[in-house]
Amino acid sequence: MIEEQSLLFSLGLAQKAGKTASGDFAVRSAIKNGKVKLLLLAADAAENSKKDLVYMCQDYHVPFIEVLDRQRLGSAIGKAQRTAVAIIDNNFVKMILK
Repeated sequence: MIEEQSLLFSLGLAQKAGKTASGDFAVRSAIKNGKVKLLLLAADAAENSKKDLVYMCQDYHVPFIEVLDRQRLGSAIGKAQRTAVAIIDNNFVKMILK
């Protein structure tokens, strides 16, 4: 299980480094372009949104995990609520999964 404080810290760093994509269009575009190394899904996301993103991840062979809720996921990167945040750098993926 991922420790929440460590996850929040890592997400903040990744955002500041420009190694995240968030928001529906940006996440989907990054997945299609093969940039996403890990997708973080909000545990309380709407079932249809979750299902669409999971299917897309499986289709493009992108690993994903469910973490936090929409509010905390968004605030971790300094934004409003987010259903998903895409990590586009392997070093931040390692930091998050550590």
